Amino acid sequence: MSRTLSSTKTRAALRVSSRISLELLLILVMAAAVLWALGQMWSVIWPLVVGLLLTTLTWPLARLLRGWGWPPALAASVVTLLFLLVATGIVALIAVPVASQSGELADGVTEGIQRVREWAAGPPLNIDDAQIAQATDSAAARLQSSAGSLVSAVVAGVSTVVDGVITAVLALFLMFFFLKDGTRFLPWLARQLPGRLAIDIPAVAERSWDTLGAFVRSQALVGLLDAVLIGLGLWALGVPLVLPLAVLTFISAFIPVVGALFAGVVAVLIALVFNGPTDALIALAIIIVVQQLEGNVFQPMIQSRGLGLHAAVVLLAVTLGSSLAGIVGSLLAVPVAALIAVAWNYVREQLSHPPQEPESNEQPAAGGVVVS
Repeated sequence: MSRTLSSTKTRAALRVSSRISLELLLILVMAAAVLWALGQMWSVIWPLVVGLLLTTLTWPLARLLRGWGWPPALAASVVTLLFLLVATGIVALIAVPVASQSGELADGVTEGIQRVREWAAGPPLNIDDAQIAQATDSAAARLQSSAGSLVSAVVAGVSTVVDGVITAVLALFLMFFFLKDGTRFLPWLARQLPGRLAIDIPAVAERSWDTLGAFVRSQALVGLLDAVLIGLGLWALGVPLVLPLAVLTFISAFIPVVGALFAGVVAVLIALVFNGPTDALIALAIIIVVQQLEGNVFQPMIQSRGLGLHAAVVLLAVTLGSSLAGIVGSLLAVPVAALIAVAWNYVREQLSHPPQEPESNEQPAAGGVVVS
């Protein structure tokens, strides 16, 4: 016997579906409004984010100094100065060896260009000097015709560099104040909020802070693995400037996509200039293998363990972030996903029923004596 649909149950299901759809739509509208507001305040939000990430990196040392009885301002000042010294030392570690071998680099670049021309002149390309000269003249003509766009690109590049310097300076000052007064922020925030919010928001903020620290530590570990493995490969090939290249690889690990690409290109070019095309191809293969291991094995495993996220969630978050906001999106995708997970887990804890005690079969008898 076939069953017919119940009109009462159908109407009830439609009402529930409509209500849920409306609630989801309101949540999406609210999320879009928040993202729009953050976009309008991005010139302030971005230095704040960088300052927080730098603070999570330097906070363990500041906490140690404060534990020894140092005043907060003195501990923050010392840690900030040490951070500047380390950053300056890293730049010097890269720049000084490169500058000392700049003559060899220039000669090697010239020799490398000549090798490429000789290779292109042979089979299978068979490009002679006349064709190369024609291509050079054509490129020069294009550059002259697009001088206006080049000027615009240079101006945009200079503006980007200036914005980066301003962001770095603001982030450094914010790091100092976070190190100095960060422990007083949550009590102050609790006093400003009414009712239950005075408990919930500081609790979520404290968990989020721990999560950001885990993200920075895991990213540093991934960069260290990249630097060691690629550095060992370049050292085995006899490529010069191994230490500056390893340091550059470590730093570039904090800049997704572009950082790894830039460090890899520099390493391959130096291998080509000093060791020839064969070692350059081997160096390229080493870098590709290490970066694939980092992106698909090391980073998801380390970050999923430190942040409490599954490796697949890390990969999907980076993909979504890069598609929505480019380099900045891929940089912030993992910590944002981890912070969303922190907030979601806290909400689930607050909405969950408390665990019930198992019922006992023992009942009190007369006089208060317990009997089974």
